Amino acid sequence: MFTHLHVHTEYSLLDGMCRIPRLLEKAKGFGMTSMAITDHGSLYGIIQFYLQAKKAEIKPILGCELYVAPGDRKSRTANDKSPYHLIVLAQNEAGYRNLLQLSSKGFLEGFYYKPRVDKELLIQHHEGLIALSACLHGEVAALVQEGRAREAEKTALWYKEVFGNFYLEIQDHAIPEQPRVNKALAEMGRKLGIPLVATNDTHYIEKDDASIHDVLLCIQTNATVHDEKRLKMADDSFYFRSPEEMQKLFAECPEAIENTGRIAEMCDLNLEFGRLHLPQIEIPPGMTPDAYLADLCWKGLAARYPDASQEVKDRLTYELDVIKKTQFANYFLVCWDIIKFVRERKILFGVRGSAAASIVLYCLGITNIEPLRYKLVFERFLNVERKEMPDIDLDFQDDRRDEVIKYVAQRFGADHVAQIITFGTLGARAALRDVGRALGMPYAQVDSVARLVPAVGSTLSDVVQQVPDAANAYRNDREIRRLFDTAIRLEGVARHASTHAAGVVIASEPLFKHVALQKPTGTSEDGLPTTQLAMEEVSKVGLLKMDFLGLINLNLLGKAKGLIVQTRGIEIDFNRIPLDDARTFELLAAGETAGVFQLEGAGMRRYIKQLKPTNFSDIASMVALYRPGPKDHIPTFIASKHKEKAVKF
Repeated sequence: MFTHLHVHTEYSLLDGMCRIPRLLEKAKGFGMTSMAITDHGSLYGIIQFYLQAKKAEIKPILGCELYVAPGDRKSRTANDKSPYHLIVLAQNEAGYRNLLQLSSKGFLEGFYYKPRVDKELLIQHHEGLIALSACLHGEVAALVQEGRAREAEKTALWYKEVFGNFYLEIQDHAIPEQPRVNKALAEMGRKLGIPLVATNDTHYIEKDDASIHDVLLCIQTNATVHDEKRLKMADDSFYFRSPEEMQKLFAECPEAIENTGRIAEMCDLNLEFGRLHLPQIEIPPGMTPDAYLADLCWKGLAARYPDASQEVKDRLTYELDVIKKTQFANYFLVCWDIIKFVRERKILFGVRGSAAASIVLYCLGITNIEPLRYKLVFERFLNVERKEMPDIDLDFQDDRRDEVIKYVAQRFGADHVAQIITFGTLGARAALRDVGRALGMPYAQVDSVARLVPAVGSTLSDVVQQVPDAANAYRNDREIRRLFDTAIRLEGVARHASTHAAGVVIASEPLFKHVALQKPTGTSEDGLPTTQLAMEEVSKVGLLKMDFLGLINLNLLGKAKGLIVQTRGIEIDFNRIPLDDARTFELLAAGETAGVFQLEGAGMRRYIKQLKPTNFSDIASMVALYRPGPKDHIPTFIASKHKEKAVKF
């Protein structure tokens, strides 16, 4: 049975167009039992692909189409702008770890227009990897095209010696050089004893996706479909071909088809999920993390509650028991350690979300909200049924957030800490604008169409059905119809990678053992790397992710506090400010909330003025209500506040 071993998903950014769920659905429809993912240089999609393939009962083969520098990966000359291609597939866990290393070092050490490895790295990290010579941009194929047959053979033997499992890759695309290269590779394979493997350089799923993919390439290269010299595919054969099509195309070389199945059988990678890789702080000799956490908490309880009631003690005992059962003690200790540093440096901070419901965090000094007083439910934050780590989202002064991250890197090891990647996708309006530009349409025309799209919540398919002006233009204007039809096909495709505004990951060992890394775009050489996995996938591989949010409102508070010290000689403790000050509530009721976090937006100010809050609970309730869904109940809440309407629970 034929297996696809050369596949580019949408995570070959602005080059691949295969969305993983649809790709697997297509493979399942063909009756395929295995397939590979081989995006350019990166491993962005491997965990999503692995998990969804397993669910579809398709063996996932994790790989990458590496860029191989012609010389030293650290060289930065004009000749280094055109690296060779090489497909590597993880045969087992050792291969997977080496795949992570190669992709990481390609970005961190060899990046020059593209993430590049070199032969030194291939020698270091070859174990457990199966290598294919790749497309016409592979080194062996490139040497053949240049008429350097002897060097091509020498290079092929080098790859065979390094990897052991090395295959010469033949393809069938309408590229003039392809037949000659295929013939040369077949002869070389017979002469050198190197097997052939047939692949299709898959960039999109259906054959009729070719024209849409052409537009995607135009978006990538800032070209239009009218530019004759633009980057484009040779024909419409770069789709996800069926096994029958591939067998027919390579009928004269059946062993190249059979070898795809042999390679699939050789690949036996089983990733482990559910195991946590939490960092650890130093704990006193003879103590476990659970015991040390309990010791800190009971000491904190004595400070917070000089005359603690039995209810308070029972709550702490209960929470510590849940933390022990879920094995999250190290997580809480890491948070305590970070906040201890933050307090020592007098960096303003806050904690948001359900973490305020934990008396453990209150006793550790991480939160300052007494959970029992406000009847906060701990189970919303953590319970034994929940598999994921709880979220402890930390706000820091925006101008001092880097201090915290630098401390974390020094405390736990620079190679144990990274920021987290996020992917920007083509939203409805952006898709229209990008596609319009690629189609060479006038800006004013495209802009007028894009403005018909509601700001949030509507897909382009919704727009052409529900927005009268858009529907009319779609029906009556062929050019507008093409614009919408193309943009609809590209809407939601990953467009670019950037750094998550808050996410930080911390591990118990060097991160590249669990996740591939890269440098954030536009940072200095010594900047903290980012993971190649997004937030959700980072959690799935068992890594601790934390949100370190930079909040400008805390900057303002810090500066105000400093000015008060300078001008009045008064040191303000924000935690001792009374929550029942009448004059403060008068200001809030008047809508004077500029600079007040979560209360300064126009919509919130309008509701606050209507509510006229008189206690802290009013503010907390309004913040909780001011979000999609509960927002509809704000008028009822305000009416009940003023005794105009009874509330039924």
